[in-house]
Amino acid sequence: MAFGGLMALINIHFNVKEGMVKAIIGPNGAGKTTLFNIITGTFPPTEGVVRFMGRPIQKLKAHEIAELGISRTFQTIELFGNMTVLENVMVGCHTRARSSFIASGLQLPHVKHKEEQIRAKAMEILKFVGLAEKFSESADSLPLGERKMLEIGRALATEPTLLCLDEPAAGLNETETEKASSLINAIKEKGITVLLVEHDMKVVMNISDEIMVLNYGEKIAEGLSEEIQNNPKVIEAYLGSSEEDRA
Repeated sequence: MAFGGLMALINIHFNVKEGMVKAIIGPNGAGKTTLFNIITGTFPPTEGVVRFMGRPIQKLKAHEIAELGISRTFQTIELFGNMTVLENVMVGCHTRARSSFIASGLQLPHVKHKEEQIRAKAMEILKFVGLAEKFSESADSLPLGERKMLEIGRALATEPTLLCLDEPAAGLNETETEKASSLINAIKEKGITVLLVEHDMKVVMNISDEIMVLNYGEKIAEGLSEEIQNNPKVIEAYLGSSEEDRA
């Protein structure tokens, strides 16, 4: 991916196996969020192919990619602050809803029934992410940790096969971080594949099946957590040059 003369990503090749949690780590500016933006259709790569379940998707629009089964959260939380917690999740549910403009405008019986189903589904998701009791509160009123859980809930409402999480533990305290880690594990147990960008190495090492490391837009390592922790290039570029640095 090139932005003018700046090469943000160079020769990135990797696979994400179904049902795993794969983490992407690296210093700030390494290209992690840019990679997410390419995968989820924010912009196409300058060169190369992105395949999802064997299908090239790099020319599709973001909503088309979401309909195929890829959803995401954002490094900077993107919620509808003036809407309730429940309404935010219901927005995600509407990705799978199909009603004509006229039927919706007239509120025909089948449309009302579908809306009731969406509301019930959204409440189930809120229970899953631990926010059911706050369904009627505005999204802006939630503390940071709960807003992050809400954004994950909204992403889950699109019924993804692949969920891309961009720094879900950033800014959280230890208790909130543990809840986020537990939620990611629970998402994996539901059979949803997770691609994770995260700086908290405790989270990454505890929940990831595989880890890929980027530095200056290039892949410098990929493998199991033990392999990454002991990789000299990774230690020099990101984890620190000594045991004390990595503590």
